[in-house]
Amino acid sequence: MKFKATLLALLTVSTTALAQTDPVIMTINGKNIPRSEFEYSFNKNNSDGVIDKKSVDEYVDLFINYKLKVEAALDAHLDTVKAFQTEFRSYRDQQIRPSFVEDEDLEREARKVYENTKNSIGPAGLIRPAHIFLHVGQKESEARQKEVKQRADSIYQALKSGADFAEMAQKFSEDKGSAANGGLLPFIGPKQTVKEFEEAAYALQVGEMSAPVLSSLGYHIILMKERKQLDPYDSLRTNIMRFIEQRGIREHIADEKINAMVKESGGTETKESIMDKRAAAMQAADPDLDNLVKEYYDGLLLYEISNQKVWEKGSKDEKGLQKFFKKNKKKYAWDTPRFKGMVYHVKEASDVEAVKNSVKKIPFDKWGETLRKTFNSDSIIRIRVEKGIFKAGDNAFVDKLVFNKDTTTTAVKGYPIDAQYGKILKDGPEDYTDVRGLVTADYQDMLEKEWVATLRKKYKFSVDKDVLKTVNNH
Repeated sequence: MKFKATLLALLTVSTTALAQTDPVIMTINGKNIPRSEFEYSFNKNNSDGVIDKKSVDEYVDLFINYKLKVEAALDAHLDTVKAFQTEFRSYRDQQIRPSFVEDEDLEREARKVYENTKNSIGPAGLIRPAHIFLHVGQKESEARQKEVKQRADSIYQALKSGADFAEMAQKFSEDKGSAANGGLLPFIGPKQTVKEFEEAAYALQVGEMSAPVLSSLGYHIILMKERKQLDPYDSLRTNIMRFIEQRGIREHIADEKINAMVKESGGTETKESIMDKRAAAMQAADPDLDNLVKEYYDGLLLYEISNQKVWEKGSKDEKGLQKFFKKNKKKYAWDTPRFKGMVYHVKEASDVEAVKNSVKKIPFDKWGETLRKTFNSDSIIRIRVEKGIFKAGDNAFVDKLVFNKDTTTTAVKGYPIDAQYGKILKDGPEDYTDVRGLVTADYQDMLEKEWVATLRKKYKFSVDKDVLKTVNNH
C-alpha cells in the first residue's frame, strides 16, 4: 500500500508539473486560453519592428477584444461557410503539405530528372557554339534574300582571311543577346534549336567554323567553342534541386503521395481527412505551428465578422454616416476656406456656360459622370476637368481663378479657355461626403467601440493575474 501511495503521489506531482508548463492565462466564453497562445500573439505584435508597442497589461484588453470577436463569429456560424473553410484549408495546407515530401523523395526525383536529361542528350553530348546571325524571313523578296546571302558570304570570307570572330559578331550579328558576348551561346543539346542550325553545329569539331547556314530564321555562321558530355550528377545536383522547386515538382510529389494514401485506404479516407489528421498531429507536436494555424483561423473569422459589423456596414450606411456627421460637424471644421467645385478647360467659348449649366442642378458627386456623358462621350474630348475640394495651394488654377492669388499657371495644350464653377466653403464641409474618408473612419471606430462593449456584456471572461505576471518570464 505504501508503494502504491508513493507511486500515486509521483504520478500526481508529474501530471501537475506537466499541466503547469502551459497554464491557463484567461478564460473567454468558457474556453481556456493557454499562456503560450497569449505569449505568441503578444510577442508577434510587439516585435522590434513594431512602432506602437504595448506592455503585457495594455495588450490584455486588445487580446480579449480579439477573442470576443472570434466568439461572435463562431456564434454566427461563419466557420461553417464554405468560402471560409476553403480559404482556411488552403492556408493551413500550405504549412502541412511539405511534410509529405521527404528528402529521399526529392533525391529520387532529382536523379530522375538527371537521367531523363542524360538520355535526351544521348551520345551526341552537349555543344557550345558561337554564331553570327543575319535575319532573313522566309517570305522576304528574292532580292532581299540574295542581299543577306551576299553579306553573310562577305563576313565568312573575312573570317577565313583572319578576322576575329568575336569582333565580327559584336559588329554584324543581329542576335544582340549573344553578339554582346562575341556570339557565344550557352551549352545546348539535341532538339533545343532549329534543325538546320543543330545539324550544322553538331557536325563541327571544336575550333571548326561553318560556312553560312540558312535556317528558317536566317543565316548563321557557326564556330564550335566546346563539346562535352553531361556533367556528373553530383556537380549538377544543386541546379537540379533549384529546377525542382521552380517547376513545382515538390507539390506534384505531395499530390502523388496524398492520392496514394487515399487509394490505399480503400475509400475510408479523403484528401481532406488525411490533411486534417496530419495537421492535428503536427500541431500537437509543434506549438509554434499550432499557434500559427490558430492565428490564421481566428484571423479569418475576425475579418469576416468585423466586415459585417463595422467595416462594410460603416462604409455603406449612408443615413448613419450623415447622422454621425451632423452630430459631430464641429470636429470637421476647417482652419482655412475650401473651394468645392471644379476648374475646367475648353476649346470653345460657348462651352464655358454649357459646362456650368450641365451640373447646376445635380449633386456634386454626379458631376464627373454627367460631364463625361455630355462633353466627352465619343472620341472627341471637348473639355478637361479638375474636380474636388481644394484649399489654397492645392491647385494653381484654383488659386488664380477662385482665391485670386498671383499665381503662374501652365496652359492646357489644345484647351485655351480656363474657367471655374463651384462654391467657397468658409466654415467647413457642408455635407459628410465632403470629408467622407474621415467621417467613415470615425463612424467605423464608433461602431467598433459599441460592438465591443456589447460583446463584453454578452460573454463572460476572466484573467488569471498570477499567470499574467509570468508572461515571458518562466
